[in-house]
Amino acid sequence: MIPEFFRVDPSWDEQIERIVAAVERVAAIEGTAADTPTLRRATRVGAVHSSVVIEGNRLSPVEAVAVANGDVVLAPQRDVEELRNALAAYELVDRLDPWSVGDLLEAHRVLTTGLVAEAGAFRTVDVEIVNPFGDVIHTGSRHAKVPRLVAELLEWGRACEHHPLVVSGAVHFLIEHIHPFRDGNGRIGRLWQTLILTRWEPLFAWTPTETLIAAHQSGYYEALQASRDPDIDAAPFISFMLGVIGDALRGYEDAATRHVGINVGTHGAAERDPAEVVLRLITADPHITAAGLAARMGLTARHVERLIKRLRDEGRLVRVGSRKAGQWRTVTSRDASWRG
Repeated sequence: MIPEFFRVDPSWDEQIERIVAAVERVAAIEGTAADTPTLRRATRVGAVHSSVVIEGNRLSPVEAVAVANGDVVLAPQRDVEELRNALAAYELVDRLDPWSVGDLLEAHRVLTTGLVAEAGAFRTVDVEIVNPFGDVIHTGSRHAKVPRLVAELLEWGRACEHHPLVVSGAVHFLIEHIHPFRDGNGRIGRLWQTLILTRWEPLFAWTPTETLIAAHQSGYYEALQASRDPDIDAAPFISFMLGVIGDALRGYEDAATRHVGINVGTHGAAERDPAEVVLRLITADPHITAAGLAARMGLTARHVERLIKRLRDEGRLVRVGSRKAGQWRTVTSRDASWRG
C-alpha cells in the first residue's frame, strides 16, 4: 500500500483553474486553425526531442525533424535510435493504459530497444544516482521491491481522487524515485505524465511540456531533489510541473494563434516575423527570459537571442536594470519620436 507521499498545497487550486481555462482557449483556437495537424506534429517532435536531450542526446532540432521524417542523418547512431524509439513510444499514447504495469513495461521496451540489455524489464540490480561530481544524491528502491512498488503506485493513481494534473505529477515523481529501470527512467516518467494528462484531456498528447522541462532543466532536477530530501514530499515537484504545464499551454496557445493568424489573416503579415512575436510576448511579460521566449515560440535560445539583438539594434527594445533582476521595455514609434 502506497503511503501518503505529498502534502496538498493550497495554491494548486488556482493553478489548476488557470490551466483548465487555458485548455479551453487552446481547444477553441485549434478549432479555427486550418493546419492543426501540422502544428501538432511539429510540437510533438519538438517535445520528444527535448525529452531525450534532457538525458544527454546530442541531436539538434533540425536533425530531430529529419529523423522524424525518415531522412538519413549523419549523427551518432545511438542518438538517432534513441530519438526514433522515443517518437515510436509517443505514438502509442492513444492505446496505452496509464494504470497497467504491462503497458509501462511495453512502453519502456519501445523506448530502449537496442539501447539497453533490459529493455521492457524491471532492473535486476540496485542502483545509485550520482551528480556530475560523483556524489550519490539518490538511491533507487531495492530491485526486489520494484515490481510491487510500481504495481502499488499505478493502482494508487487509478483510484486517486486528486485532480489528474496533481496525480500525473505525483506519479511522475514516484517513478523517478523508485527508479524501476536500469536506464530510461526520466523518459518513461515524462511519457507517463503525458499519458495520464492525455486521458484527462487529449490536447496534452501534443502540448510541449517536455520542451519547457528542457528549458528549465536545472529547476526540474532541483524540484526532484527537494521532494525527497530530507523526507519524501512530492509537493515541490508537483508545483514545479503545474508551472511547467501552464507555461507549455501558453506556448502552445501562442503557436496555435500564430497559425490561425497566418491562415485566416487575424494578425496580418507583420506577425509572420518572429521578431514581432518576441515584442508581443515581452509586452505581455516584461520579465520573460530568452529561454522562456524560446520555449513559448518553439525556437532555439540562440535564435531568440539574435532576434533580441536585432530589436535592440533597431531601437525597439531596451533592457532596464540588471541582466538577472531587470526587465524588458518595448519602444513604440511615439516613444522614439518624443526622444528625437
